Amino acid sequence: MSRRSFVTTTNDPIIGIDLGTTNSLVAYADEAGPHLIPNPDDSNDFLLPSVVAFHEAGNVLAIGREARSHAVERPLTTIHSVKRLIGRGAADLTQEARRLTYPLKSHSSEAGRDIIAVKIGDRRFTPQEISAMILVELRRWAELHFQRDVTRAVITVPAQFDDAQRQATRDAGAIAGLDVIRIINEPTAAALAYGLNRAEQATIAVYDFGGGTFDISILRLEDGVFEVLATNGDTHLGGDDLDHGLIGLFTREIADSLGVQIASPAIRQQLRTLAENVKMQLSDEDVANVEIALPPSLTRRGTGEVYPPVSPLGKGGGSEAVTCHEIYRRKITRGEFEDMARPWVDRTIEACGRAMKTAQLNPADIDQVVLVGGSTRIPYVRQRVSEVFQRRPYTALVPEHVVALGAGVQASILAGVKRDVLLLDVTPLSLGIETMGGAVGKLILANTKVPCRASEMFTTFKDGQTSIKINVLQGERELAADCRSLGVFELRGIPPMPAGIPKLEVTFLIDQNGILNVSAKELRSGMEASVQIVPTHGLTREEVCKMQAEALAHAREDMSAHHLIDVRTTLEFDLNKAERMIHQFGRLLEPRELRRLLQQVNELRDLAKISNNAEELNRRREEFDRAVLPLAEMAMSETLKEEATKM
Repeated sequence: MSRRSFVTTTNDPIIGIDLGTTNSLVAYADEAGPHLIPNPDDSNDFLLPSVVAFHEAGNVLAIGREARSHAVERPLTTIHSVKRLIGRGAADLTQEARRLTYPLKSHSSEAGRDIIAVKIGDRRFTPQEISAMILVELRRWAELHFQRDVTRAVITVPAQFDDAQRQATRDAGAIAGLDVIRIINEPTAAALAYGLNRAEQATIAVYDFGGGTFDISILRLEDGVFEVLATNGDTHLGGDDLDHGLIGLFTREIADSLGVQIASPAIRQQLRTLAENVKMQLSDEDVANVEIALPPSLTRRGTGEVYPPVSPLGKGGGSEAVTCHEIYRRKITRGEFEDMARPWVDRTIEACGRAMKTAQLNPADIDQVVLVGGSTRIPYVRQRVSEVFQRRPYTALVPEHVVALGAGVQASILAGVKRDVLLLDVTPLSLGIETMGGAVGKLILANTKVPCRASEMFTTFKDGQTSIKINVLQGERELAADCRSLGVFELRGIPPMPAGIPKLEVTFLIDQNGILNVSAKELRSGMEASVQIVPTHGLTREEVCKMQAEALAHAREDMSAHHLIDVRTTLEFDLNKAERMIHQFGRLLEPRELRRLLQQVNELRDLAKISNNAEELNRRREEFDRAVLPLAEMAMSETLKEEATKM
């Protein structure tokens, strides 16, 4: 979360960000093409796990790989899969909340809106705020890469994200200090990366099966124009569901063999990690071994009680005792996994059929199928995609990288680096307003190209009506109760007239980011009202601004916290390296000197646990490095002697 101060200029780069459920990436493009920006600490690592770990008090402990490593130790305070929460209300997340190891809370904001948040200690963090922490880390990577401030970004979202989810993603960018100049659909970004250097006409199907969402988009590429013909999918269907399927299998078998239900967040997190590993292993092998150690508290049979309780245990926020009474073991074959995965994969295939029907195309009309998302590495998924489109998918692009690369291309287009590409995207769902009797008057239909504008005339149903409440809806159903309400606003000040006389013009405008603006005007009186829709369960503009201000106000504190984490990590690395060297070459030291080094190792490790003084820890680390230097030199000499005797 640390920020470095660089000089801002009008030519600052625009970055492309794939804000993913499992991993996030950042990219840019220049005249040579798109490039991923690596982790500053590892030039071969481009993936930032979308995971944030907190201390119990609510301070950020780590982001990315280090945070993921704390997941079992701190299941209640390590936040993952937050993309599945963003822009959604409490009613949307009833099932998802039961699967998570960390607690979700619903509360009312200052404006009375329904807000979903993650509870850490006494603090609450919205999905937008947690997503912003991931974006800040990606921004840090970019700024270190360019050695300058980065303030503008293109961010990708699933094609099926509705207006609320798109708005929430923009809010996350704003909280992270980024000007989100364009929201782009993930399949469209993938098509950009695929078709960047292709001049031929082609019809492309982009099958995007990620960690939390699924999209299928049919696009036509012709003379640098990417036209989306149709899109379909599900914002709550992804690799996470396959993981939960495996977790369900494991927990059922443990319950059958031990007679208990697993409720411990730590064990549930262990099962989640195990399921992820099994899924990946079965992409390369026919059989995977499953093994998990169960604490004694889980092995009491026949009581009907749940062990251990859901409440936090110990300092780790839910960690368990290390002594184990029994071990759950089994082998799972690829065939078993495919049988389990079939219902979810079937849903993706059905969506492919709907998209082709909307585009009025047959499989023979599809020239290429591009695979996107880590879940497309599963052989069974590739087999089913080949069957439905009657051709082998294109696999030359790394499925986890392609969306970020396309976002980098879009960023370069907006920066003026690349000028020969045009995107024609579509809105995923129909939009309209509630009419008399609870019906839906649709103004913009699904798969309409954006940006777009539509107007329709309405009137009043009561004599003397001086105001009209407008309920903006999104969905394909015909009744308001079956669609999602994006927000409600009111047109006031209409002169009292008989019913049916006022002429109310309602206009929907969707900008290039897929963000909806609604206006209403009574033509006889000239009274009008307009609003950029903010969902009833979303953040108000004022709340976003407040979060931005808080992020800025805590920038120095966050930078200090990040620096302390870096120092502790470096110290632990040095201590581990020294211990290995002492174990191998300690015999070369005098016993008194050996005891002194071992004592320093223990003292420094204890100090790192209690001290928040990064400068003191760094000074002590440097002193220790100097103290261990003579042993390092002896070890080098000993190694050279051993090598010489082998020659």
